[in-house]
Amino acid sequence: MIDKATPSPTVIGRVVATELKPATPHQFHFWTATETTVGIGAIVKVQGAGSTEQGAGRVVYGVVTDGFAYSDLATPLHDVVGAEGDPARALDAPTARQEIRYWTAAVLRHTPEEPLQPVPLGQVFLADDADVAQALRMDTFLYSATPTAIPIGLYTSAGREAPVYLDADFLIGPEAAHLNISGVSGLATKTSAVEFLLASIFAHFPPHKGRVAAVCFNVKGPDLCFLDQPGDLSDEDRHRYDRLAVPAQPFERVKLYAPLKADGVNLNTLRTHPDLVGDVEPLTWGLQEVVDYAEVLLNRDDIDAKADAFIDFLRDRVLGRTFDDGFGSTHRVQSFADLDRLFRSIFDGLEIMSGGRSDTWRTHHIATMRKVRNRLLNISTRCKGLVTDDGPASDLPWSEFEDRTVYVIDIANVDPLGQDLVFARVVSKLREQLERRELGVDAVVVFVDELNKYAPGDGPETYVKKMLLDISERGRYLGLVLFGAEQFRSQVHRRVVGNAGTQVFGRMDMDELATPGYQVLTPATKSKLATLPIGELMVRHPHFTQPIFVRFPKPPVLRGRDGVERFPPAADVPFDDAVVRQLVRLDRRIRPNQVKDLIADREQDDVRRALAATRRTRPDDPFAYFRKVLGSRVVTEAPPAAPREHRAVQPLNPISDEPY
Repeated sequence: MIDKATPSPTVIGRVVATELKPATPHQFHFWTATETTVGIGAIVKVQGAGSTEQGAGRVVYGVVTDGFAYSDLATPLHDVVGAEGDPARALDAPTARQEIRYWTAAVLRHTPEEPLQPVPLGQVFLADDADVAQALRMDTFLYSATPTAIPIGLYTSAGREAPVYLDADFLIGPEAAHLNISGVSGLATKTSAVEFLLASIFAHFPPHKGRVAAVCFNVKGPDLCFLDQPGDLSDEDRHRYDRLAVPAQPFERVKLYAPLKADGVNLNTLRTHPDLVGDVEPLTWGLQEVVDYAEVLLNRDDIDAKADAFIDFLRDRVLGRTFDDGFGSTHRVQSFADLDRLFRSIFDGLEIMSGGRSDTWRTHHIATMRKVRNRLLNISTRCKGLVTDDGPASDLPWSEFEDRTVYVIDIANVDPLGQDLVFARVVSKLREQLERRELGVDAVVVFVDELNKYAPGDGPETYVKKMLLDISERGRYLGLVLFGAEQFRSQVHRRVVGNAGTQVFGRMDMDELATPGYQVLTPATKSKLATLPIGELMVRHPHFTQPIFVRFPKPPVLRGRDGVERFPPAADVPFDDAVVRQLVRLDRRIRPNQVKDLIADREQDDVRRALAATRRTRPDDPFAYFRKVLGSRVVTEAPPAAPREHRAVQPLNPISDEPY
């Protein structure tokens, strides 16, 4: 146990209180020598001395928030007169003027806590490692029977270097949860900070809290595409890793997912170098996976209650079931292609059976059905590659998430509609499975960048914004934790940032610091925030009564732009070569010529379906299974339908005569 009364060896200053600037229970002032290592953000300790009335035995910890320099001049004019108006002659004065450094510090902690009294007029010492732990109340979770400390960086002010820890109960839950990081683009190292913190969580997450994983949405270029590749570290960074007891190595278990391009075989990602593309899993969804998230995909100004009712009818009564359309045809709708055939059958039936006089089918107006048809079928065109017209889906390993694994979903090159769909479906599935305790892990960190885009403070209430609000307000009870990042915190929804138990700030723009949300910071702290170097952050945490500046080491992974230079993306390969590449990934014994000969005279849609089924099933003999599935498509169970032209379904004219 730390001895709270043990002072640091060197006295650096003394508390001073005047009538205009007295010492209070939450703030005090002290002076130091002119040459001192104290600066903004330094943690100091005040040791009470003398009689009981003067605070004997009391220890107060504080963090420096402002600084001043004083001399004995009454007005600036005295200095001008003394130098006879020449600044160069000021150094020739026979007597040097007395000068002091005067500092303001905000109180971090009193010991004992009660009674709460003004800071004693005692000596001031620099805080050492034990003092930093006491000042930031880290001793309560760092030295307990079940430690929950997660290193976030090093306190390096005043020539000292001490690890700073976060409480896992207040970072991952259930006491509090979520982390928000703000800063200007490129200089605040937001992504790097999250990468280091994830590595720290994986290394120090308490065993008694169970298993943890991370899901990261890559929304900007190649930012998160190379987390499994080692980066270059300096000796200083390696020293910091040693001090924080975090392994200086890339993530051992990384699963990458990316949608396919419109051709259905090439991956839509920048990680396509031949040495790395084999580790990327395709992410493709069909009608069954998409229809539950129609609210994300459909324009709420255009889809009314009647359209919602018809979509619910399709979901509950039609999809995945044997369905009679009432005109003598039976359908089993499992894909967008099946859904299109059902709609054509219904419209043709209404035209033939009633001679065009009936405009209602099972209480649903034909205008409503046409509207829903146009919107749903347009999804597979706008999100082609992510959403497939026909064929099985390729999804995340639901119910099989692994401990200490990062799941990266690369949607940087996906249409904004597709990005919304991916985010909504993945987060919804995570929440559902965590509620049932079927995910495979006990807690999941979801990293979302660009919160200014996905959860703005103004604008319409989108489905994605509602999902982020739901995570921030109720996710901690399930183990669903949001790590969000943005450039302008003031423009993100207040409930999203307000529910973040831990808040981190990198280098900030002065215009952003002028907004009301930063009024609690002193001018000196704002000035430091506006000039923070790369790798330094200001941290606010429930255990810290004041913001603390820390440094974190460079992540030991390859940065996105460096990864693209070291592993240049490959050009799209022809259809048959792409099929070969995906099958060889499943079984390196497969010979390319075997595959090319097998698919030479086949329809590409049939090949895509067989390939998707093989990826999903992962049989012991992938080539034999692929050949079997492909062969079964030669003979169809029903007469072949007329080929449907794959084109975008034009939306209905919003200015029309349709009653619905």
